[in-house]
Parts: sequence; structure tokens; C-alpha cells
Amino acid sequence: MAEIKSAMRKPVFTKVDQLRPGTNGHNLVVKVVTAKTVLRKGRPDAPQVNQMRIAECLVGDETGTILFTARNEQVEMMKADATVILRNAKIDMFKGSMRLAVDKWGRVEVTEPANFTVKEDNNLSLVEYELVNVVEE
Repeated sequence: MAEIKSAMRKPVFTKVDQLRPGTNGHNLVVKVVTAKTVLRKGRPDAPQVNQMRIAECLVGDETGTILFTARNEQVEMMKADATVILRNAKIDMFKGSMRLAVDKWGRVEVTEPANFTVKEDNNLSLVEYELVNVVEE
């Protein structure tokens, strides 16, 4: 039986300013600008598995910033000034604005500090999108 080698595709990395509503499968290298825990459920003495934690993190690259919703074990990695690689990230819409998230199909990993300066005056999460129903003619 011939061995089939699957060609490992090199991930294509996206810049923050290329993110659009309703898209997914993004790979980004971003710096964490700020991170604050917004939800902590479960007793502090309960096992980690039973605790639910959510942090709102402003992340960005040299093209702009966006809010990233970190969940559970992702929260520890999202420290201010850390450089992280977000793999297979998706855009969630929250009250008409874009949020970046990585679910169980993606990965968050801390990496070497990036040498770019975050463009903080282009926050994509501040742009409001109206839900428009497109009627096909």
C-alpha cells in the first residue's frame, strides 16, 4: 500500500485590517495591547475544568487592532505586551461590531516578541456594521 503524504500547507497569515464580518480560518500574529477578565464563573476552589473565564483583549498588528475574546486557558496567554499567534480564528459579531475568537478548532500560542508597533488608532471593533438583508433579484 503506497503511503500518501499530505502536503502540509504553510499557513497564510492575515493582517488585522483585512478581517471582515462573517469570515473565519484566519491566522494572525498579534500583540496583546490590553487584557481584562470580564467573566469568571465557578467557585475559585473548584477544579479548573469547571471554571469558565472570559477576557476581553485588545490585540493588534501594524495595520490595526480588534477585540479578541479569550476563553478559559486562552486567558493566561493573553498578557499585555505578549505576542501571540492565533490559528484558525474567526470573526464573531457582537452588538454590530467584530470580535476575534478562537474556538476548539483553532489554537492560541505565545511566540517570540514581534518587532512591529501596533497601530492603535485603527480599532476594527469600533466600526459598527448594520445587518443588511440582501434580497436576490
